[in-house]
Amino acid sequence: MAAEFDASEFVDADFQASRKAAALSAAAASFDGGRAPSREQVESRVSEMQQKLADLKRAQQELERERASLEETRRRQLEFTTGRTEMLDNLTRGIGLLEESEFTARRDAEQMAKALQGLRDVLAKIQSIHEETWTKETMNVELTRANTAIENARMEWNAARLKFPVLSGSSAAEQAQVAPENAAAADFLAEKSYSELCKLGLALTWPLALAGLGIFVLLLIFLLR
Repeated sequence: MAAEFDASEFVDADFQASRKAAALSAAAASFDGGRAPSREQVESRVSEMQQKLADLKRAQQELERERASLEETRRRQLEFTTGRTEMLDNLTRGIGLLEESEFTARRDAEQMAKALQGLRDVLAKIQSIHEETWTKETMNVELTRANTAIENARMEWNAARLKFPVLSGSSAAEQAQVAPENAAAADFLAEKSYSELCKLGLALTWPLALAGLGIFVLLLIFLLR
């Protein structure tokens, strides 16, 4: 037969004691919370809040300084990136242009040196001609040689003038005068409308058109006959 159930056998004394202590603590806390705070407590609480606000302001100022430092760093980085890209483009383009100009100048200098040497050679040949030493027997031969030397000198001179406009003397001034005239003509044509340009073209080419029409009529008459 089963033994009679005894409730005291399943009761934990330590657990019950802890429950009672917790209940007493809660009651004491509720009792203190319901009491009005004293003046000293309020002043202590105010001082604590002011201290927290001061700490927050210092933290905010520190964050503002850090943000300003980061903004300055970002600005300098952007300035560095932009400046580097700009200078890389400018320097690369400048080096290419200067190299091309240097090559052109060196080529022109070499051509000028060759032309100068050629002019000196033909000048020496002409200066070496002394017609007072010619005799009646060698006069024809010497004249042929002299004229040949002069013709070679003329060809050398004309070639040098074509390569170097400075030898023409007034070429720079002439070019300076031609440029404004060309610009004025371009402006004059730019101001005209399409119909006016057609009329102008017809006025300039009508003699050729009339001549072509006359030739066509003559050929037609010839073919009809």
